[in-house]
Amino acid sequence: MKINQIYVNLPVKDIQKTKEFWTNVGFPINEHITDEKAVCVMLNDNMQIMFLTEEYFETFSERPVPKGDTTQVLVAIGLDSREEVDQVVNAAVANGAYQHEEPQDHGWMYQNSFWDINGHGWNVIFADPSQIPAE
Repeated sequence: MKINQIYVNLPVKDIQKTKEFWTNVGFPINEHITDEKAVCVMLNDNMQIMFLTEEYFETFSERPVPKGDTTQVLVAIGLDSREEVDQVVNAAVANGAYQHEEPQDHGWMYQNSFWDINGHGWNVIFADPSQIPAE
């Protein structure tokens, strides 16, 4: 079996602010499945993030949306270069996110991260598996 698409669903308070944030960071919106209850951010053709109002999100699960400063998930996304990693994190911070931790360089993998305007954690990485040290 092979997965051909992924949709990550995350709760938010304000759809319009979320849409503006991700557009300003540089990601396109799939307007065909975006409305007042949900915005679809296209990471690429096969990976989308569905940001749903908290009320709408709760219709998909019997569990409540976490309140306050809790973390249920960290989303990691890979890009093609260290420069792109920093570009995305810097754009996110410039648009209201805040840096999660200092960038980390492991030689074969470079990581930077941020908390978005809704409190969701994003690890943004560039990895070159051919550079993993031999054991």
